[in-house]
Parts: sequence; C-alpha cells; structure tokens
Amino acid sequence: MCSVAGIGLIAGLIAVPAGVALERFVVPVTGHAAQTSVPGSLLDVYQPWELALLVLAGLVIAAAGALAPAGWAARIRTALALRAE
Repeated sequence: MCSVAGIGLIAGLIAVPAGVALERFVVPVTGHAAQTSVPGSLLDVYQPWELALLVLAGLVIAAAGALAPAGWAARIRTALALRAE
C-alpha cells in the first residue's frame, strides 16, 4: 500500500494539470469549429480546492487498486507471496 501512495500522488500531480491544459485547448477549438466564441467562464470551471481534491483522487485510486493484491498477499504464505512479487 505504501509503495503505491507516491505513484498515485505523482500521477495526480501530472494528470490534473494535463487535463486542465487539454480542456483549455479543446473547448476553444470546439467553439471555433461550431463558429461561435467560447466565454472565459467556460474555461475557468475548477476552483483551486477542487484541483487539489482531484490530485488527491489519484492517491485514493492507487490505494484502492492496491487493496486486492495486498489482501491476497496477506492471506497466503510469506514465501509464496514473495515469489509472486
């Protein structure tokens, strides 16, 4: 569980800014394709605290994904778990 915490946090730190940048690129291009302008209020939809929660969501997702393998390893013999590692 501890080994995935850093990975989840780093993934969140990378994915959230990438997603915001992609949104800021795609929404105006979509508006231009529809021959309309996109107001700035449609681009600034996330508050800073919401972005922080999204970053922490990467941590939660990584921990949730590690629960099943951790539970499996806790139920079997140590030598078998280490060999499967």
